Amino acid sequence: MNKKIDFYKDLQPFLACKDYTVSKEIYELKKNVEFDMLVTVPVPRNLGDYYKSEDYISHTDSKKSLLDKVYQSVKNITLKRKLKLINSFKTSSKNILDVGAGTGDFLKVCKNNSWNVNGTEPSLEARNIASIKGVLLKENLSAYKNVKFDVITLWHVLEHVENLEEYISTLNNLLAEDGRLIIAVPNYKSYDAIYYKEFWAAFDVPRHLWHFSQTSISKLFSLENMTVEKTLPMKFDAYYVSLLSDKYMSGKMNPIKSFYRGFLSNLKAKRTKEYSSLIYILKKK
Repeated sequence: MNKKIDFYKDLQPFLACKDYTVSKEIYELKKNVEFDMLVTVPVPRNLGDYYKSEDYISHTDSKKSLLDKVYQSVKNITLKRKLKLINSFKTSSKNILDVGAGTGDFLKVCKNNSWNVNGTEPSLEARNIASIKGVLLKENLSAYKNVKFDVITLWHVLEHVENLEEYISTLNNLLAEDGRLIIAVPNYKSYDAIYYKEFWAAFDVPRHLWHFSQTSISKLFSLENMTVEKTLPMKFDAYYVSLLSDKYMSGKMNPIKSFYRGFLSNLKAKRTKEYSSLIYILKKK
């Protein structure tokens, strides 16, 4: 990327959303038409403070609430699927980098299956939990210089990145020539996103700075001469996100209604391919 892109230029109004996790503040979602992407406005200066909550489950191994238990149960299933995905790639050195590794569960599974694991995680609390599991994480990508990885994964991380353009360039530089970059992000064009509108839990303002569509990902990474090789659904996300969205909408859990809404979202996505969350497998052109 030679010319720096201003993603905040010529934005169109889209939706106002509330931060249900920490501050209860209202944020605007505005549309960048060129990239078919939504942008959270404004970005708080003290963004790190908005992650300081017991409800921010990816930084803990909590099993206190119903949501916690659902999240942890589904996590065990998705870990096996993630491992199967990366094992499908033919690599010589099996070097993997997991960006935003949380409490290290994915890398632990990789390590137990003969991968050479590396990872980053900005949260000190999460890094400490990962270290107890035998997974040592760096704070950020600047720790990796002149290193190439066969596989780089970002499981629901790209939407949190502040310097998006620079970050994508860094990922490209860290990826081996025949490597694969795996990006998993929410999809604001899914049925559950359209149904829940401002209550859609995957908007998660202001922690989610960007809200991607399939066009967004394709256009952003093409600027770094990368292409989407394959797109895969994350079907469990529709159920979990619906459960949380119903809580935001009505103030209480409604598992039966949420399950139906998640099921309907996945059913409609069979035709539209617009699942609640999508996994993009990218490679260099």
